[in-house]
This record gives sequence, structure tokens and C-alpha cells, in this order.
Amino acid sequence: MASFVIEGGYRLSGEITPQGAKNEALQVLCAVLLTTEPVLISNIPEILDVQNLLALLADMGVEVERVEPGTYRLQAREINCDFLASDEYVARGRSLRGSVMLTGALLGRLGQAWLAKPGGDQIGRRRLDTHFLGLRKLGAVIDWEPGSKSCHMVAPEGLKGCYMLLDEASVTGTANIILAAVLAEGETTIYNAACEPYVQQLCRMLNAMGAHITGIGSNLLHIKGVKRLAGTSHRLLPDMIEVGSFIAMAAMTRSRITIKNVSYENLGIIPDQFRRLGIVLVENGDDIIVPGQEHYEIESFMDGSIMTIADAPWPGLTPDLLSVMLVTATQAKGSVLIHQKMFESRLFFVDNLIDMGAQIILCDPHRAVVIGHDHNKRLQAHNMVSPDIRAGIALLIAALSAKGVSTIRNIEQIDRGYQDIEGRLLALGAKIRREP
Repeated sequence: MASFVIEGGYRLSGEITPQGAKNEALQVLCAVLLTTEPVLISNIPEILDVQNLLALLADMGVEVERVEPGTYRLQAREINCDFLASDEYVARGRSLRGSVMLTGALLGRLGQAWLAKPGGDQIGRRRLDTHFLGLRKLGAVIDWEPGSKSCHMVAPEGLKGCYMLLDEASVTGTANIILAAVLAEGETTIYNAACEPYVQQLCRMLNAMGAHITGIGSNLLHIKGVKRLAGTSHRLLPDMIEVGSFIAMAAMTRSRITIKNVSYENLGIIPDQFRRLGIVLVENGDDIIVPGQEHYEIESFMDGSIMTIADAPWPGLTPDLLSVMLVTATQAKGSVLIHQKMFESRLFFVDNLIDMGAQIILCDPHRAVVIGHDHNKRLQAHNMVSPDIRAGIALLIAALSAKGVSTIRNIEQIDRGYQDIEGRLLALGAKIRREP
């Protein structure tokens, strides 16, 4: 278990560029299974989750070539079904949340798929009902027993397009159903579809391959099935979670930082939510400048009541940023209620922040009230363990602003989502080192 050792209290300065989007990468890499032709994907973040998926695709029979850093050429001429039915595939698939989206592509390509109950972050129950209900409507027969570690799916009469109303706007569920539907016979209508920018990117990539998807960017998608898909070239968007993380880092350390090439039009409500915390953001072309602020004050609602920041399906605030926004509020002036609706265990990391001196009331597994210090009282260094990707980066931000030397263990969780984070922070002037 590796660790970060961070000496906090230093102001940072300079420019930083966000990596390619992790969540988009996991979706579009699964899409390469839908064609036998080569697919070139650039701006891929070379992080642990993506590397694990690339290795899994290679063992499935996909030709994986690293053209240059961040750019890969993939070609799925043939797929090794023996490997898919093996215990090794199940074991490796369970360690990677994104492996669930292989099932839709495999059903579309082969008419059958194997699903390992996926792992990933320990942030509470993450059900697969939306995936199963959608794939069943398309004609998949799913052999799944409660408590089992894997299942087999088959479409005995082929996949058939249909109308479906999703029980929730699940991002991975929507992506999985799209991957299955593009080669299904007839037309599929998906209502209450997730419409995050990364789902939009998946749809645009599939259309470039020859799919017929309309309604992109809305929660109502129409997909006309086609016989085959061709190869294409695709570039990933910058990672919006990294952009938000760097905004928080600048605010907490009172640093002037320029975040380069953020694809501002795809950030949605994220900049305005940070402004609600009192953080000044200057849009400069496609860059965001965060000026060094000595103080930032949380807004109140118009009736004077305490500000509430909550996650919601896009175009609402992504739940992946709530941990980061919570830690940012610890040094703001004022109070805010952070409401994490989607995952019941994601706020438990605040015990570490409380031990560092933050004023936080954990109301229940979904809600926490933060009373900010207004930079009048610094957080104190602490030894911590990263429980998941987003809590890990939040704890790292806290450590960068804290007085003294902090240690964060289990940083493999951070590596799953952030590429060479210590190298990029060192370039900004942070005092951080990795210990094996």
C-alpha cells in the first residue's frame, strides 16, 4: 500500500491541464468491441482503472497498440469467448466498475455476454437493476442469482429495439443499453436517459462509426439499429472532476492557478456551484483562472436560509464533486449543507477532516453541515487512509492546505482516477512525495 507524504501550507502557482475524462474513457473503450475495424482514441488518461480495462480488452482478444502517450489504436477482429467464460475474467472484472459496460457491447457483437459483479469504490450500494431491465427489454435472457459473483446473458432471438422508460437516469446503465441497442434490429427509444457530456460523447463516437442516434444531449434518445459499425477516430473531453478538483485546490491553498483547456461549455453547472462557495473564477478563452483569494464567502439563498449543495442527474451537479466541494467549504466563511443523494457511504471520510480540525456535523449517511473557518484556523496535519477516488483527492486537497506533514495511505485509490497527480502538483510548487 503506497502513501503520499504532504507538507502543507504552501501556496501554489502556475498552470495545470486536466487529463482526459476517466468516465468517458471507460465507456468509449467498451465501444471498440462493436466493430472489427480499427478505432483510434486520443487523450486517454493513463490511470489505473483505464490501464486495467485496456489489459482486460487485450486478453479478450482486442489488439491494443499504444501509438503515443494517451493515444491508443484498438481493433477487435476476434473475441476470445473462452476467456470471457473463465474464472479469471470474473475475478478481474470484479475489480473494475467500468467492466459492467462490456456486457452491452458483447451482447450487440456476439449475442451473449458474461458479467462479473463489478467492484470499484466502496461508497455504498450501487445497484445494476437499470442495466438488467434495459438489456432484458432488448431481448437478453439473464441468468442471475442474488448473491452470485457473475452471470451469463444471451439473446436467443437476437436483440430487438423497443421503447423503455428507465427507472433512474443511470450513466453507466444508459451507456450499456446504448452499446447494446446500436446493433439491435429495429428502433430503440430510451426515455429518462442520462445525458452527461460523456454519454453524449459516446453517442457521437458511435454515430461516427455508422450508428443512428438522435436526441443526443437530452433524456430522450432514439436509436435505429444498423447491421455493422466501422472504425473511427475519437478524442476524449477533459475530465470535469479534475477541473473541479483543481479549483478547490487553488481556493484551499489561496493560490493563483490557471487551469488550461477545460472545455468550458461541457462543465455545465460546476463553475457556478463553486461561485456559490464564494470562489472567484475568471473565464479566459477555454481556460479558467482561479486568483489567489485570502477569503471566500458562501452565499445564502435569497430568503437568507443556509446554502444547500446537492448532486442531481445532469445538468445538475455530478456526485463525484461533492467530496471536493465539502472540503473546500471547510475554509470558507459561512455554512453550507452538503447533500449526497446518490451514495450512502460517500461522506464517511469526513471523520478525517474532523480530526484535522474541520467543523462538520455529519447528520446522516447522506448529509453533512460544514461551518467554515474562513482561513482563520488552519487544518492540522493528519495520517489518513483514502477510502475511494474522490474522497482521496479531497483528503489530498485538505493536506495541501493543512499545517504540518500529513500522510495518506492507500493512494492506489487516487491513482485509479488521477494521472501522475504528484508530478503535476510538484510543478505547481506543492511539497509532496510518494512512498512505496
